Parts: sequence; structure tokens; C-alpha cells
Amino acid sequence: MRSTPDRVTSRGIFKTWWPLAASWLLMGLELPAINIVLSRLIDPEIHLAAYGSLVFPLALLIEAPIIMLLAASTALCSDWETYRAVRRFMHVLSAAMTGLHALIAFTPLYGLIARHVLLAPEPIIEPGRIGLMLMLPWTWAIAYRRFNQGVLIRFGHSLTVGLGTIVRLLAICTALAVGYAIGTLQGTAIATIAVICSVLTEAAYVGWRVRPVLRSQLPERSTEHAPFSYAGFLRFYVPLSLTSIIFLGARPIFTAGVSRMLDPLNSLAVLPVITSLTFLFRSGGVAYSEVVIAMMERRGAYPALRRFTLGLAGVMTAGIVLIAATPLGSMWFGSITGLPEQLLTLAQAGLWFAVLLPGLSAVQSWYQGIVMHHKRTNAITEAVILYLVVTSAILFIGVRWGRLRGVYVALLAMTIGELVRTGWLAWRSRATQRALAARDR
Repeated sequence: MRSTPDRVTSRGIFKTWWPLAASWLLMGLELPAINIVLSRLIDPEIHLAAYGSLVFPLALLIEAPIIMLLAASTALCSDWETYRAVRRFMHVLSAAMTGLHALIAFTPLYGLIARHVLLAPEPIIEPGRIGLMLMLPWTWAIAYRRFNQGVLIRFGHSLTVGLGTIVRLLAICTALAVGYAIGTLQGTAIATIAVICSVLTEAAYVGWRVRPVLRSQLPERSTEHAPFSYAGFLRFYVPLSLTSIIFLGARPIFTAGVSRMLDPLNSLAVLPVITSLTFLFRSGGVAYSEVVIAMMERRGAYPALRRFTLGLAGVMTAGIVLIAATPLGSMWFGSITGLPEQLLTLAQAGLWFAVLLPGLSAVQSWYQGIVMHHKRTNAITEAVILYLVVTSAILFIGVRWGRLRGVYVALLAMTIGELVRTGWLAWRSRATQRALAARDR
């Protein structure tokens, strides 16, 4: 019989999960805050579309190679030698990606991408260019923050990471309030200035908080792993980075597809409003993967975590259905977000195409955690490739059919893509699940 302290309980899982979920939830509030301000300025449909469906997806795609610096730093930065080497890599990669960002934003390449590749509606192209220009510091700030957050997490300072998220949210809300009060700036410019203020503020905060950790906790050399080599580091980092690039590469594909369907401007304006709401519910599921990875080693964890997964998926699905099926949806999209009437109706109808996404995020994190526990990370890359193929195929069918508004097709593609992605992870993790279930009988 196992001793009580070793048992994994729902209470213990919740205690580990909620701070991570809270951090993701706070990050998820950024885009709704931006939408609330842009909806109350001149030409809301233009600036909602320009920022949410053009500037933000392109900026995310450019920064995709640096997303996994958090995982790399957490896993590897156990001594000064490795810290300096990974920091050097971070700065080189950030400089390259910032150069690419500048090349797109400040040259005719932007017009080629926006007009001829994405086929964005003409009214959003110039606001989008201004926004992308203002977003130039984005990649380097994110890279610096994520790299140092990994060090903080590795040495037991995860609460500092959560506090940094609060600092970031306060900064973006302050900048949005100032931009709204000025009243003469374009909505896209206000959104991008606010975002840059927030990421620079958080990067500065994290850089300040990591200094005492580097002075007092980081040893000169560590015996935890072999001496650092860039060849070994790239073998570790490139597959993780590739997964981010493929997944975030889907965002501009959605913009390109929706731009070629019915009612492109309104669809592009309302799509980020709907996805930002669904992300608030998905945040708990996104945070759950790290909980599964952290706790699966303990005997008895498999059935307890599986039960928690089902409960979490049920609660999040019930929450989003409650919004979609009651006047709460009208309150969120209308009174709170402030969408004009033509966008409000579109958002309320579109939300029904996305009601499975929150629950799927919890189930997906469950399977992804099992896969990572067993070190079979190729399955994660395979699942993301399948997601990209399925969503692209559905968008292509939607363009060829031409009878549905783009926002509906895009949300349907996301839902089916996530179902396929989750199903693939379930199939690839089945042997590990059997072994874990047998261990915990």
C-alpha cells in the first residue's frame, strides 16, 4: 500500500495546475483588451482586421523560431558555460529574425505578401504596414524574456514568471488607456504601441529579477549534462523550433484563406475577437501539459490525471457553450468588447463553430504530456504537420466553394484540425498509456 504523501490526488493536481493556468489566462486577456479599445475607435472593422489578422499573425510567424527558448533555457541552463552559450545563440537568432522583420515591414516585400500572397483587403494594408513597423522590437524582447524566464523556472522562481505576466498586463492596459485618451492615433498603431510597451516592460522586469539568481545560484560548471556543444544544442532545439514554425505558420494561411472568401473584411475583423475569447477558456488546457509532464513519474498519477483531464475538458466546454447559448455572448461581444451591430451578429454565430476548442486543449495537453514524458517528441511535430495539412485543405475547399463567410470556414477548420491533431497524439501515445495504466493498477 502506498503512503499518502506519494498519492496523486485531484487536490494536488489542482494546486500545481492553477498558478500556470492563471498565468496563461492573464496573457490571454491581452487581445480582448486590445479588441475592446479598437472597437470603440474610428473604423473598428479595419483596425481589428489589420492588427488581429495581419500584424499579429505575421509578427508571430517571424518570432516562431525563438518560442522554444523557454524550454531550452529551462532544460539546459544549469551552469554559466551553458548559459553564456545559449544566450549567445539567443542574441544571434534574435538579430536574424529582427532583420527579417525589418525587411518585410520596411520594403516592398510587405506589399507583395499582404496584397498578392495573403490577398488582404485593401483598407487594412497600410494600417497593417504601420503596425508591423512599430512591432520591430517584438522578437528580440520576447526572446530575451523567454530565455531568462527559463533560468528563473529552473532555479525555483516560477512565481516571478507569474508576476512578470501581471506587470505585462498592467503595462498594456496603461498604454491602451493612454492611446484611447489621446484619440488621434489609428487603432492599429495604438494596439502595436501598447503591445511593444508591454513586452519591453516584462523583458526589463524579468532581466532585473534574474540577476540575483545568476549571481547566487548559477554554478560555473555543472555535472548534470555533458559539456555544451552547438551541434548537440541544435539537435535538441531545431525539432522544437520547427514545431512552432509550422503551427504559427498556419495563422497567415488563415488570413490568406479568409481574404479569398465571402465578406473578407468583416470576417478578418471578427475572427481574432472570437479566437481571443476561446483562448481565455483554452488557457487552462494549454497550461495542463506541464502538469502532466511534472506529475506522471509518480505512481498512481495516470488515473488521477486522466480523471482531472476529463473534468477540466468538461468544465471548459460547458463554459464556452454557456457564453454561446445565452445572452452572455451578446454581453461579451456587444457591451464589453463593443463590436458594431454587423460584427456582433457575425461573432455570435461564429462562436458556435469554436465551442469544442477549449475542451480539446485539455485533452490534447494530456496526450502531449504523455508523449513528452516518454521522450517521443516527433509525435508532436507530426501532429502539428497534420493540423496544417487539414486546416489548409478545409480553407482551400471553402475558397473553391465560395458560399460561406470566411470566419465560419476558418473556425471550422481550426476545430477539425485540432480534432485530428489530438487524435494523432492519442494514437501515438497508446503504448505509453497501456504501460502507465499497468504500472498504476
